Amino acid sequence: MKSTIFNIQSTEDFNTTVLQVFKHQFTNNKVYRSFCDLIYVHPSDVHTIEQIPFLPIQFFKTREVLSSTNEIQETFTSSGTTGSTTSKHLVTDLSWYETSYLKGFEHFYGNIEDYVVLALLPNYLERKGSSLIYMVDDLIKRSKHPESGFYLNNLSELAEKLIQLDKQNKKVLLIGVSFALLDLVEQYDFNLSNIIIMETGGMKGRRKELIRNELHAVLSNGFGIKEIHSEYGMTELLSQGYSKGNGIFNCPPWMQVLTRDTEDALTILPKGKSGGINVIDLANYNSCSFIATQDLGKVYQDNSFEIIGRFDNSDIRGCNLMVL
Repeated sequence: MKSTIFNIQSTEDFNTTVLQVFKHQFTNNKVYRSFCDLIYVHPSDVHTIEQIPFLPIQFFKTREVLSSTNEIQETFTSSGTTGSTTSKHLVTDLSWYETSYLKGFEHFYGNIEDYVVLALLPNYLERKGSSLIYMVDDLIKRSKHPESGFYLNNLSELAEKLIQLDKQNKKVLLIGVSFALLDLVEQYDFNLSNIIIMETGGMKGRRKELIRNELHAVLSNGFGIKEIHSEYGMTELLSQGYSKGNGIFNCPPWMQVLTRDTEDALTILPKGKSGGINVIDLANYNSCSFIATQDLGKVYQDNSFEIIGRFDNSDIRGCNLMVL
């Protein structure tokens, strides 16, 4: 099934595989099966993607969401404020995650070995259990560039490195949390041309919250570049969506976003309508591939999407909390 999922070529391939994965998880995932039973949905009733139930993301905080009986290799945990309950994604086969983020990166950006990867994030050793850090740490290693590495508090060294690499015309990816990128452009002057700046999250708990347009305008102006890229991912997903500008995200072929009615969580909305974000992530084969998130957004006709907010009652969470 793994080779099938990561070689999806068409909408028909995706739809067929989705229904197969749904039946597998209905049969093998006790938490998901209980949820489906609770809302009276059985595979015999499901013939289209829109009929598939999406598991509320909160279940990752209170249950072991597993579709496999294999030994757990890694437990990814969400960032959280003191005393808050964190999500746990139990991963029985890390090769699914590694294949997903490597193929996903290649799909949007090409060969990782072409890039110097700089991370304005906590070091993997400082924040264990982060799926983002696991991915970035591996991308740094696979880039095979001696300049690649993590930065957290050493902003002056990072600023010098960015300017130096830009002058050398090297392809560079700087991936960082929003507040740390803002700290960088406030303290140093840049006029870059070869650097991809990718932000991974907001600023709750660290700075005044900015809407995406404001944040990207400040960062774009500060780094001297036209577009700010973004990564859409979370602990509960083993795949990521990417935006190359304007906050419009695209998914790799094995991932898709839909919106649900905010008043009726079981109703999928037509494209172009704002609603709660539902994610199909087939890389979650061994956990649950159908997740109702706490994000609000809109999906466009070409399946690209944007995030426009969060449900008011959702917990404060996000990768930026990793450095608190």
